[in-house]
Amino acid sequence: MAQTDLGKLLTRERIKHVTTLSSWQEATEIASQPLVTAGAIDESYVESMKQNVLINGPYMVLTDYFALMHAKAGAGVNEMSMSLLVTDEPIDLAGVPVKLFLVLGAIDHEAHIAALAQITSILLNQDAFDTFLSGDIDAILTIINNTQ
Repeated sequence: MAQTDLGKLLTRERIKHVTTLSSWQEATEIASQPLVTAGAIDESYVESMKQNVLINGPYMVLTDYFALMHAKAGAGVNEMSMSLLVTDEPIDLAGVPVKLFLVLGAIDHEAHIAALAQITSILLNQDAFDTFLSGDIDAILTIINNTQ
């Protein structure tokens, strides 16, 4: 997947920044809303993501403050998609503080791998990670669109 494809997945309309929310469930819903509105995922997928956390705990938290929210590939997913929610205040996700909720709508077990590898590579860079945590959507988009 080329750099421009990640930029097509994580557009301005699919990145949200809020101060705080009452729960990780609410964060999951707000993070998913751009994808639901676009028809990329169904409400059933949002519910499945929440059920996964309730059943399996915070396994979606991959590093400090970052959760990769997802459910079963293809179930309730209409197109490969991503959205991002940044919160200023950490949200407790099953005992782990999270400020970045990246929703991944995977249509199968393979199509999303390149985009996921690219966003992971970006977030492994501490400066880029700090920019994402800042919630500056313009700066986040610059990173996404200029990363090879």
